[in-house]
Amino acid sequence: MSILSGKNILLGITAGIAAYKTAGLVRLFIKAGANVKVVMTPASKDFITPLTLSTLSKNPVHSSFTNDDDDNAMWNNHVELGLWADLFIIAPATANTMSKMANGTCDNLLLATYLSAKCPVYFAPAMDLDMYKHSSTLESFRILRAYGNVMIPATSGELASGLVGEGRMAEPEDIVAFIENDILEQLPLRGKKVLITAGPTYEAIDPVRFIGNHSSGKMGYEIAKAAVNLGAEVVLISGPTHLSLSHNMIELIPVTSASEMYDATHLHFNSVDIAILSAAVADYTPKYVSNTKIKKATATFSIELEKTKDILKSLGAIKKHQFLVGFALETNNELENAKGKLQAKNLNLIVLNSLNDKGAGFGGSTNKVTFITDTEVVIEHQLKSKSEVAQDLMQQIMTQQYA
Repeated sequence: MSILSGKNILLGITAGIAAYKTAGLVRLFIKAGANVKVVMTPASKDFITPLTLSTLSKNPVHSSFTNDDDDNAMWNNHVELGLWADLFIIAPATANTMSKMANGTCDNLLLATYLSAKCPVYFAPAMDLDMYKHSSTLESFRILRAYGNVMIPATSGELASGLVGEGRMAEPEDIVAFIENDILEQLPLRGKKVLITAGPTYEAIDPVRFIGNHSSGKMGYEIAKAAVNLGAEVVLISGPTHLSLSHNMIELIPVTSASEMYDATHLHFNSVDIAILSAAVADYTPKYVSNTKIKKATATFSIELEKTKDILKSLGAIKKHQFLVGFALETNNELENAKGKLQAKNLNLIVLNSLNDKGAGFGGSTNKVTFITDTEVVIEHQLKSKSEVAQDLMQQIMTQQYA
């Protein structure tokens, strides 16, 4: 999964020969998981067809304010396009369009959208080498950067004129990589490592049966996604779950039992900056595990249980620089029990949720939580999606750790 996954990307195409590369660029954005819309200058349609781009992006392509062939056509709202976008990439950016961008000229839909956009704007120049080095072009570069736009530098190579030199638009793969790296460099947890535990543990009784719980792992997986979206490298230690998560910044370590989760967390704890233990770990495990399936031979059956190692408490005892977060799922005396756990296990933050709250707990897509800090500041949140709860949690961690 790319940092671009789920992003709304508006691709602006201007009238340069490099426009033919934008078909590949759209495909790469889609492959990265982004939603793509395309806006073209009228002249750019001489270099690549809107049909190609609409087919690849799965969205209509816009190139004018209205459709002249349809008297009943709706106005193409440049403001809505600009507000829809999380990122606006203009590629290729010709000398003509950049000059207009720099000077506020607004004579087509693409330029009107650019002037309305509230999101980061990237531009990838493409032109012949003498044009690229011309003083007026260099001034356009300066002005556009001063406005806060990000330039994706052109490369050197064979140009449409037959000359060889600087001015060739960056290749689609390099444009995507440039944008991904630029976004990552600006994220607040860039360079930080986060350990997250998720899901249930299964404690074997025999080769067939186990003691488990109803945890789905959804909360922990959403926290992992939220941490990655902030630039962190994530180690996700997951008990058995049907969930899957693939991202080049996430190391997924599957475990089954509480003992395996204990070993995995201790193996990685010293190398992380933040540890968030959201897994529902068994408190007890069978003292003896049968090597063969236990037959149904008696009317009653007893299993002798012994305590599992307390992962959270053991990490609290050895933590140094790490910011340690625990979860408390309670059914009575919720606040009092959570505060006790916070202190007893030497946590920086505890996340309390109660099974008495409708929409909270295992299995569902929502949660209702209360954050309690190590200074016992209590922060209550309303019922939200687990994705939103994960974002709130990461924000709370950053507020406490980096304030």
